[in-house]
Amino acid sequence: MTTRIAIAQMTSGTDSAVNAAVLSGYVEAAAAGGATMLFTPEMSGMLDRNTARLFANARGEDEDVALAAVREAAQKTGIWVALGSLALRDARHADRLVNRSLVIDDKGEIHARYDKMHLFDVEAAPGEYYRESASFVAGAGVALAETPVGTLGLAICYDVRFPRLFDALSGAGAEVIALPAAFTRPTGRAHWHTLLRARAIETASFVVAAGQTGEHEDGRSTYGHSLVIDPWGDILLDAGEEPGLHFAEIDLERIADVRRRIPVLQHRRDIAAP
Repeated sequence: MTTRIAIAQMTSGTDSAVNAAVLSGYVEAAAAGGATMLFTPEMSGMLDRNTARLFANARGEDEDVALAAVREAAQKTGIWVALGSLALRDARHADRLVNRSLVIDDKGEIHARYDKMHLFDVEAAPGEYYRESASFVAGAGVALAETPVGTLGLAICYDVRFPRLFDALSGAGAEVIALPAAFTRPTGRAHWHTLLRARAIETASFVVAAGQTGEHEDGRSTYGHSLVIDPWGDILLDAGEEPGLHFAEIDLERIADVRRRIPVLQHRRDIAAP
């Protein structure tokens, strides 16, 4: 069974209202283009390295303007949305935010939530430091949703470097894995395609990775190259570096075919540490 998906490659800024309008436009365009589901990048609603400004502008789910706009547009157009992630307040965490991915159905209802598990505390290039844990609290546990494109597993950006999460997702039944991202250019050039192809191959799943791209208001630069990869590791879509909406056709029967030929999920073994 072949289904059409849409991938929004964005250059999100620090103004949630502006980003919300862009997201609404992508939802409408994706539906008009015949997509069953739209995938958007990490931090679709607000991308800001300024911690004080990020906290001042962050809202909870009930008040976030980007989330409200996407839910309204999804209900209006009858399309599902894998809203890559938003910086949200959560009553359980007074001092930090959550980096949360949400799956929204064609009625505008939230079907699944996933808070980013692995936080990006790295030196991406000499002198280029990121300390995501200063603003965000790490999530725990896997999240999946039954969607028109199959059983969808959720991960976010830096999670791609931790195969055990993807083992857990595919072991729990994921057929398609969403990996929204705001990959830096140095790490993107070095690792993006390799890591995502590896995750698709080892889970025998489709991987849909919607990315941020270009020069952002907060001073960072992101890599772009949103990808759709099939369970064999073939790249079905590479969006390059320009922002925009892209479409891909995914054949869900491909999953069963690849898993039959190379049954990696059945052959997995628990390995004890020495």
